[in-house]
Amino acid sequence: MSIEVKDLLKIYGEQKAVNHISFKVEKGEIVGFLGPNGAGKSTTMKIITGYLQPNGGEAVVCGIPVKENPLGVKKKIGYLPELNALYYDMYVREYLGFIAELHEVKSPREAIEEVIGIVGLKAESRKKIGQLSKGYKQRVGLAAALVHQPEVLILDEPTSGLDPNQIIEIREVIKQQGKDKTVLFSSHILQEVEAICDRVIIINKGELVADDKLSDLQSSGKDQHTVMVSFRNAVDHEALKQISGVLEAEQISPASYRLKTGDPDLVNKSILEFALQHNNSILSLQSESRKLEDVFRSLTENKTGQPE
Repeated sequence: MSIEVKDLLKIYGEQKAVNHISFKVEKGEIVGFLGPNGAGKSTTMKIITGYLQPNGGEAVVCGIPVKENPLGVKKKIGYLPELNALYYDMYVREYLGFIAELHEVKSPREAIEEVIGIVGLKAESRKKIGQLSKGYKQRVGLAAALVHQPEVLILDEPTSGLDPNQIIEIREVIKQQGKDKTVLFSSHILQEVEAICDRVIIINKGELVADDKLSDLQSSGKDQHTVMVSFRNAVDHEALKQISGVLEAEQISPASYRLKTGDPDLVNKSILEFALQHNNSILSLQSESRKLEDVFRSLTENKTGQPE
């Protein structure tokens, strides 16, 4: 087991930033760690990495209890915090050499060249960090997290400040690293999580509200599917709502509707029968599972988070 969180509790004053949460992450898993602002994501990550002490429960990394041996855990972890603290007066290679020395990396020059190539820093690698754009500073932080070849990666908003092309590049880096490492990362870009992860953990108000495979989360709930249909001619809204399997019908235009259903096959068949009965033609018919955004909103909407 690479990461194990057991009944974790963190209290700030009277607020429970992390409220007795538990989860496990295996080697080779890339797990998205999601929640609204203030849900407790960063607090949990800081506890796992040994930067914060919990008020209760424990975190274990690669079999090492964080509370008992935080230094041993730090050797196993590559950590990119949300606020990427860098030394702006240092050159990129100089900074990575400093980090490699802290981790007692053997053959530091080779290790630095390797991570510079992995994260796409070669063109900027001889500049001072303070001269870099926000996106390249983020790459420096990711390179620093990788330079000692950790077994576990903890990434808090790893693509913050990157443009769309850079996001795709870093996404590929994360996917490659996840083949032989454990990766836990948070992101507010839900499409990114859908592209990278097979499993998602969602917390809200410090409490665990979901921990499942992405496909299972998307297929949960009675209205998990949406069917989009457009007819040639306008149809009666009330009549369409009576179609078998339709739970909710939202009118987009006089001839177009968004239908919520738990049985898209039944609805598709019923729509064809409906069109024949009303001497109408179907211009388009498309069904889709609900997106991660829908799952996220259903689990966290109308709930106020707590400070992280």
